[in-house]
Amino acid sequence: MTVIKGYNVAVVGATGAVGQKMLETLDKKDFPIENLHLLSSKRSAGKELTYKGETYVVKEATPESFEGIQIALFSAGGSVSKKLADEAVKRGAVVVDNTSAFRMDPEVPLVVPEVNEADITKHKGIIANPNCSTIQMVAALKPIKEKFGLSRVIVSTYQAVSGAGNEAVEELRQQSQDFLNGEEMTADLLPVNGEKKHYPIAFNALPQIDVFQDNGYTFEEMKMINETKKIMHDDSLHVSATCVRLPFFTAHAESVYVEVNDANITVEDIQQALKNADGVVLEDDPTNQVYPTPLSASGKSDVFVGRVRKDIDHPNGFHLWVVSDNLLKGAAWNSVQIAESLIKNNWL
Repeated sequence: MTVIKGYNVAVVGATGAVGQKMLETLDKKDFPIENLHLLSSKRSAGKELTYKGETYVVKEATPESFEGIQIALFSAGGSVSKKLADEAVKRGAVVVDNTSAFRMDPEVPLVVPEVNEADITKHKGIIANPNCSTIQMVAALKPIKEKFGLSRVIVSTYQAVSGAGNEAVEELRQQSQDFLNGEEMTADLLPVNGEKKHYPIAFNALPQIDVFQDNGYTFEEMKMINETKKIMHDDSLHVSATCVRLPFFTAHAESVYVEVNDANITVEDIQQALKNADGVVLEDDPTNQVYPTPLSASGKSDVFVGRVRKDIDHPNGFHLWVVSDNLLKGAAWNSVQIAESLIKNNWL
C-alpha cells in the first residue's frame, strides 16, 4: 500500500474572505499538502499570499490549472464553480465547492461531516459545502432529530456582514465612521450587490439576504429551507426561514424553533442531546447569563447553542439560540473537514 504524505491542493478564490480562512484552516489543521496552488480571478492574479512562512503568487484559475491537482477547494463564486469545477474533475481532482452552484444537484452530495458524512461516498467528483447559515442550524438539529424526531423548523437569522464578502465589511466600517461623525452614509453593496437599491447596514437591520424569489422568500431563505431537507434526508420536514443582515462583522446567530415528535421531551433532554453532539458546544445557563454571542463565537470552529426552552403554548415546541463563525464552520472549516474525510476514509 502506497503511503501518501501529502496531496496536491488548489484553493480557488484564495484572495477572498473565505479563501483566506481556508488557508488559515489548512495551516491550523496541518493538512497534508505536497503542493499548494492558489488560484483566483484574472483581476486578483499576481497577488502574493503567505502559507506556512512561504510566499505564493496567486495565479489565474483556468482549466489547465488543475492538472495534477487531487483536491480543489472552491470559493470564488457560483459562476466560477460552474465554469471550472467540471474541468477540475476531468483532470482528476475532487472538488469541494463552497458556492450554491451544485448544492441542490441530486448528483452532488451536500455535506456537514457531523451530520451526514457518509453522503461523501456518493460523490462523482464534486461535493457541495452548504450555506453558512444552514450548516450551523443542521449541526444543532441533527442530535434532536436523531433522538426525538423532528416535524417543523422555523428559523430567523441574524447574519454578519462578512457573509457578503470583504467589501461589505469595509462598507460597514466606513458607514459606522460616517454615522458617528455626523456625515451622510453611502451604501453601494447591501443588501445585494446587483440589486437596484442599496441601504446602509451600519446601525440598521436589512431583512433581505440575496434576491427575492417569486414566492416572496429570498434566495438565502430558500437555500436554508431546501438544503436542510436534503442534508437531513427528509423532504417531509417543514422548514421556514427569515434571514436578516445585522451590523456586526463575523459569526451568524439564529433563533430556531423546532417541534419534536414527543410531547414528553424536556428541556434537559434537549440539552443532553446537544451536549453529546459532535461539533456542538452547549452554553446555556440563563441564571448566570451564559449564552453564545457572535463575538464569543468568532474565531472558533464549533457551533454554540444556548437559550434552550420549551414553547409556552405548544407541548412539542422548543426554542434554541444557535451561533457560529460563518467564515469558519460556516465555510472554510467545513470545507476542509470534508477534504479530511475524503483522505481519512479513502474516498478520493
